[in-house]
Amino acid sequence: MNKFIGIFACLLIVALDVTAGILGIKGEAAQNQEKHLRLWIFECKEPSHEAFVLGVAAATLLSLAHVLANLLGGCSVCTTQEELQKAAPSKKLSMACLVFTWIILAVGLSMLVMGTISNNKSRASCGFTHHHFLSTGGILCMVHAVFAVAYYVTSTAALP
Repeated sequence: MNKFIGIFACLLIVALDVTAGILGIKGEAAQNQEKHLRLWIFECKEPSHEAFVLGVAAATLLSLAHVLANLLGGCSVCTTQEELQKAAPSKKLSMACLVFTWIILAVGLSMLVMGTISNNKSRASCGFTHHHFLSTGGILCMVHAVFAVAYYVTSTAALP
């Protein structure tokens, strides 16, 4: 029964992250369908409501997948350098995956939020070009799935 819960948790995390990635990429496609005028590095682009909604949904799903992976993975934090050196290899790998999931979350969520804000209705202005924030954030959602599942698997394997 415990093995079934673990498999279900991994599939749920992957489903949330992949869905977030697809929504981010679709948001980028919706943004690219809007009218825009470009002159060198300056660009005037109409905001896309569909891209805004897809960006919000992608950011929400990425956050939910991250919270779920961290709650189910438990807390396997080493507090001192000495404790980390004495830790088992599976615990060290778990810590590395945890750090990578937080880094990927920070960068991916930032990209999704920047892409979403650029599609806010009140932001119909000209400025420097901001390309591929939503699609890059979507790709990072899928990378997050790999490290989140690796964290969950290694942290549950490290438990006594």
